[in-house]
Amino acid sequence: MAQVTAALVKELRERSGAGMMDCKKALSANDGDLEAAIDWLRTKGLASAGKKQSRVAAEGLVAAKTVDTKGTVVEINSETDFVARNDQFQGLVADIASVAFSTGDDVEAISGAVYPGSEKTVAETLTEIIAKIGENMNIRRAKTIEVENGLVASYVHGAVAPGMGKIAVLVGLKSDAEADALAAVGKQLAMHIAAANPASLSEADLDPEMVEREKQVQMDKARESGKPEAIIEKMIVGRMKKYLEEVVLLNQTFVIDGETKISDVIATAAEEAGAAIELVEFVRMEVGEGLEKKEDDFAAEVAAAAGV
Repeated sequence: MAQVTAALVKELRERSGAGMMDCKKALSANDGDLEAAIDWLRTKGLASAGKKQSRVAAEGLVAAKTVDTKGTVVEINSETDFVARNDQFQGLVADIASVAFSTGDDVEAISGAVYPGSEKTVAETLTEIIAKIGENMNIRRAKTIEVENGLVASYVHGAVAPGMGKIAVLVGLKSDAEADALAAVGKQLAMHIAAANPASLSEADLDPEMVEREKQVQMDKARESGKPEAIIEKMIVGRMKKYLEEVVLLNQTFVIDGETKISDVIATAAEEAGAAIELVEFVRMEVGEGLEKKEDDFAAEVAAAAGV
């Protein structure tokens, strides 16, 4: 049997447009024969689905699944928001979230896992649904949080179905407090994170390059005032303090009351619960963030179709 190399898989993907897992399977089924693998994909209807997979998918849903001390969020993209409201797509997202919860954060491992209630892999099932619905979809990313003791709380903003929507947040709380108390403060913190979108949990976690860039921007702005360097240095101290209050979660002002620092919100909750509460980790996942979304110009499309 011929060896199925990464280069061969890459070439088949480029020629057929099919997914990586399907290309591996096609080459294995045809002893590494590239042309036979292409015919195999066409016979299975996977090459045509692969063409859809070349289109930009920047819409979709994020889903959150939590059980006690563990939680997972996953982003599944589609081309349009219309498909994201489809019951079949929502069922797919819920099932993949369950797979990710058990499998881990690696997208390739999730894709290769068995799809719930079937003998097919997640990747194979996804390809079939792409061919059926006629729109590209993909598993973009997943992230899991787990604490030794305490609770992982979640919040989904813009929910279109239980546990899935446009923004999903997980909050890992380490504590011996009662689960109900942790769930209450955890949800409030997750709602705040969804709205405020902090860059890091603490100042120690903040990207030093990001801080340095901000400092440089503020110095350049201050120098435009023409003030002496000694005055500028004092101005920068104040401006950077304000910056850290805006981007660091523990320094931020609670959006729900507009007054209390998040660190104080946690301290008050701990006092009321009668046990220490530590926010150890959070994740905020928003559909399509960082992706370039396609902007449809229907007037241009009509003009092109009319030959104008």
